[in-house]
Amino acid sequence: MVGKKTGWWATLMAAVFVMSLSITLAEDVIRIGVLGVMSGPAASWGLVNRYCAEAAAEMINEKGGFEIGGKKYKIEIISIDDRNDPKVCITGAERLIHEHGVRYIIGPNIDPTSMAIVPTIEQGGAISIPYAFSKQLYSLPAKNSILGMIASYQAGPVIYKYLKDTKGIKSIAFVARNDSESLNQRDEGVLAARRLDLGIVAQTDSYEVGTTDFFPVMASVVQKNPDLLVISGAAPADTPLLIRAARELGFQGIISTETAQDAKVISEFAGDLANGFISVGGASTPEIRSAYMEEFIKRYEKVAGEWNDEAGTKVYALEIILNTIKEAGPAAINDVTLFMKAMDTFSMPNPYLKDNRPLHYVGKSDFGQKRQISVPMVVTEYRDGDFETLFVGSVAD
Repeated sequence: MVGKKTGWWATLMAAVFVMSLSITLAEDVIRIGVLGVMSGPAASWGLVNRYCAEAAAEMINEKGGFEIGGKKYKIEIISIDDRNDPKVCITGAERLIHEHGVRYIIGPNIDPTSMAIVPTIEQGGAISIPYAFSKQLYSLPAKNSILGMIASYQAGPVIYKYLKDTKGIKSIAFVARNDSESLNQRDEGVLAARRLDLGIVAQTDSYEVGTTDFFPVMASVVQKNPDLLVISGAAPADTPLLIRAARELGFQGIISTETAQDAKVISEFAGDLANGFISVGGASTPEIRSAYMEEFIKRYEKVAGEWNDEAGTKVYALEIILNTIKEAGPAAINDVTLFMKAMDTFSMPNPYLKDNRPLHYVGKSDFGQKRQISVPMVVTEYRDGDFETLFVGSVAD
């Protein structure tokens, strides 16, 4: 009888121990969500977010985790494809917040999906880091979204002025994809061009999402012979087809965009016709990379299969999330109000750059509050299969 009691008691204690261990392990994990487009023409935007988070998390976990308040936490990445669909994105945000207990979400990638989840993240006590440019996301009364990259309306004026000063451009034309984000980028570009006294020869030409034949829309613009042709909001899969159409129609001027692009896709579908194409690149050129960034690149290549220049920008999201939580204290893991309070004064040396310039939050000049990560503004030119750096700038605080 005693033996049976002892055996029963030992079994119960073992079960309690396992349950206790499970709870302890659960408390030692910080779950970060990645929500974005991971299929279709714009898939590389969301996939780069995912691969950056997974690669960085692997590096952190292999070193025992990320220390917050004297305790180390493992980082778990939970990724959901929103298919560039606002309704799917809302469902994805709800799953991350309510099923997985996520409080920090990297993504989404465009204005419609980023705007769609705002009520969800506000009610669910979460923060998102979109790669979308609508100022409404980052300006009061909005508080729960943080811009993760350089916006088109920040990069556009810089690129146009550079080309005006160095290449002597005098006229400009815009072609936009017919969706709210791309049309907004075009409108911001038109305003910037006017401020620089550039002659705008086309600003209403657009194409539908899913277009594969870009010759009709490009024919209308090319015949106006602008010095600079801006393709606003171009998805990575569309960009080389737009470039090829323009060049095969005889366009000899400069082509640019303010969205991040994929050199491999451009090389495969446009080849040498894309030489001279200008875009905003990843925030880590070979000239400015730290040893830590080189280590990250190797890990990213292992996770994703190859390097993508845009990863130089999107690597910053997980880094600044974790370090801001660290400054705010362990309670900020689940309470984003503490995270938001820490944002105003948060600053750390940028681990991805050689000069250790500050990594902090900016955006007061554009949004009236600090709701943007201070990633470097790297402007690149496509040349023979890869991007070359034209210049490196920054966004005002």
